[in-house]
Amino acid sequence: MKRFWILGLMGLLSLGNAAWSQAQTTAGTEKAVAALEQEWLHSQQTNNPDAVAPLLADKFVSTNSDGKVTDKAASLATAKATKYVHVEYNDVKVTVFGDTAIATGGFKAKGTDDSGKPLDVNEQFTDTWVKMPGGKWQCVASHSSPVKM
Repeated sequence: MKRFWILGLMGLLSLGNAAWSQAQTTAGTEKAVAALEQEWLHSQQTNNPDAVAPLLADKFVSTNSDGKVTDKAASLATAKATKYVHVEYNDVKVTVFGDTAIATGGFKAKGTDDSGKPLDVNEQFTDTWVKMPGGKWQCVASHSSPVKM
């Protein structure tokens, strides 16, 4: 009987260790993806869309707040033509699901849009990140919705 109790205790310790290890991995992924979101923000703050290009998967899809769906090339072209004077993110949260992470947050920006018109936006965004076969995290989809005041 004592032997079974010890084996049971060892099993519980093993499960506890696996859960702790998973929690550590999840926390590390959340921080890594949050850092990638900050890189994206910095590319907007410095009007340097080339810096965000490596963060986007080749098959990246964006659904803008006006409902327009664009691929990576079109999204980068729009980013190059948009000039920001102020950009900020707020309340960014990352949730991990294995090799996928969802980042949500607020986006406020002022400047000029890709057609040269004044830009003053307040949006919520959802970015979907996937850990690629080489281990690199890339954004595969982004969606934004206007915040009504």
